[in-house]
Amino acid sequence: MPYNQQLAERLREKLLPLIPVTEKKMFGGVAFLLNGNMTVGVIRETLIVRVGPEKHKAALAMPGAHPFDMTGRPMT
Repeated sequence: MPYNQQLAERLREKLLPLIPVTEKKMFGGVAFLLNGNMTVGVIRETLIVRVGPEKHKAALAMPGAHPFDMTGRPMT
């Protein structure tokens, strides 16, 4: 299943004017990288966001949030 193109376009519209991200196809979706590190992306219908270890617990407490897990080992 392809990734949500409309969601990816919304990210482009919001991110590109603010920070110098590059776009890369990853995990069957699209990711936006800052200095070579993924910041946000879209996989299928899902928005994925990298928040860092200091904000991980608070991010998971948000409605609808869950760990990113494609391999059985959730990323932190």
